[in-house]
Amino acid sequence: MARLTASQRNIAITVASVIALIAAIAGALAVSGYNKAQAEAKESKPTVDAKPARPVPIEIVHMPESGGKAVNITIDDGPDPTWTPKVLEVLKQNDVKAVFCVIGPQAKAHPELIQQIVAAGHRLCDHSMTHDTGMDKKPEAYQSQEILDAQRMIEEASGGVKVQYWRAPGGAFTPFNRKLAAAHGMRPLGWNVDSKDFEKPGVSTIVSTVKKEVAGGPTLLFHDGGGKREQTVAALEKVLPWLKQQGYAFSFPKIY
Repeated sequence: MARLTASQRNIAITVASVIALIAAIAGALAVSGYNKAQAEAKESKPTVDAKPARPVPIEIVHMPESGGKAVNITIDDGPDPTWTPKVLEVLKQNDVKAVFCVIGPQAKAHPELIQQIVAAGHRLCDHSMTHDTGMDKKPEAYQSQEILDAQRMIEEASGGVKVQYWRAPGGAFTPFNRKLAAAHGMRPLGWNVDSKDFEKPGVSTIVSTVKKEVAGGPTLLFHDGGGKREQTVAALEKVLPWLKQQGYAFSFPKIY
């Protein structure tokens, strides 16, 4: 066999190097293409396997999230430009958080108050559009409008903060409106102690009612709307410290 000259050997080495380089580049491109395809496949994977959001129960809640000896303060029918700021101040002074059950058009008219409520760490509750205590006897389409229109107005006023509860005016709950509210992320919210502040019976009477009835259940009902609420403000100034003295903590109603 004839020996290769030096020149021929150099040419052969160069050709082999080029071939090896081409093979390496081809291999790298193949790996890159495979990785890209895998990434795209992962990104395009359907989301049906994602864990569903936790459903909100339809049962009317009274119990506190914290458990133990605790109460839930709930404030209905606002916001009101005169009384809501005063109620917020009393809550702040006593380091108490509450649930504000809000009327839709009132929220739309006073978004700055809804934002103050949220900024202070309180929670929002849908209390319907018109406070129709007979809505449980109305068609389902009417009930739906009362609930969902109010929810939309409240959440728009809040800047997108979600409404977490639904309280039917006067307790006008139905299986339909409880299920509807829960499907939209709002736990139906009841009460155990009606302070009767809405009737303006006098500060001492409001305070006495709470003291007598609080042992019967943890969710207390007061109002910052629907009329003059100076008695409510004065009663809260007395009731909140008294509850602390009795060993009660303050919580929010359970959602789940």
